[in-house]
Amino acid sequence: FLDVVLTNNNGILSTSVYHKPAAEPYVVPFISDHPRHTFVNVIQTSLTRAVRNSSTFEIFNNERIYIKLTLLYNGYPSSFIEKQFQNFFSEYINSSSFLPFIDNETQFVTMRNKILNLPTARQSQVSISAATADIDNDQTDEPQNEPTTTTVQERNKKEHACGNKLIVHYTHEKRFQTFKSDMHQVYDNTFKDTPAADVKLIVGNKNRRSAKTELICKRPKQSLLINKPFKSKPPKNDKGKDDNHEKKPHLIPRRNNQQHLNQEA
Repeated sequence: FLDVVLTNNNGILSTSVYHKPAAEPYVVPFISDHPRHTFVNVIQTSLTRAVRNSSTFEIFNNERIYIKLTLLYNGYPSSFIEKQFQNFFSEYINSSSFLPFIDNETQFVTMRNKILNLPTARQSQVSISAATADIDNDQTDEPQNEPTTTTVQERNKKEHACGNKLIVHYTHEKRFQTFKSDMHQVYDNTFKDTPAADVKLIVGNKNRRSAKTELICKRPKQSLLINKPFKSKPPKNDKGKDDNHEKKPHLIPRRNNQQHLNQEA
């Protein structure tokens, strides 16, 4: 398992997070042009991975230090790191302290058991895919009946709800921090006291494509993968050349003609 290091300490097995020796401690840099929640997810995912793969509190504490140093190395502010650590621990620790923190093995085991009982992102994705496949299979087996009145009403209700919404997406950039509020303000000022004012405006953003995705194309285009038949050139017509050569008149050099006339004279 590339994600876990399994160690045998005098018959006692312990697990920890695997780190490739040749790899640099790299995560999404804090100065990169990504939405705010991206940096929060980086910290939350790293801590969850550390809790799942650390078998003891000591191993987890070492991994937590490694995570913090990695984040500092990639430009994350110390205050931002501490705040996200506190938010993570407060979800699993019932503590009256103002700063939730793990300081003993018992708290760590309690938190680890709670996290291990939760499905991972991969497990959740597989469950959703399996459930969707089962629904499709059940619908295929059932006879096709005419839509009932309830189904038609639900469909009309969904169409009506979607019809009263205007969804706009834009690529996230730091210079567009106030774009959402500005968009709503312009929309309200423009369509005030008009029927369009009843339409709900929803402004969302999407992440920018990474430089790796923009600059590296791992798979060629489909048109380049199709074998094109090789068209051979038609053979040259040598016979035609010979015919043209025969049609040319036989010319006698001018010098020879002058000598022939002198001999006759």
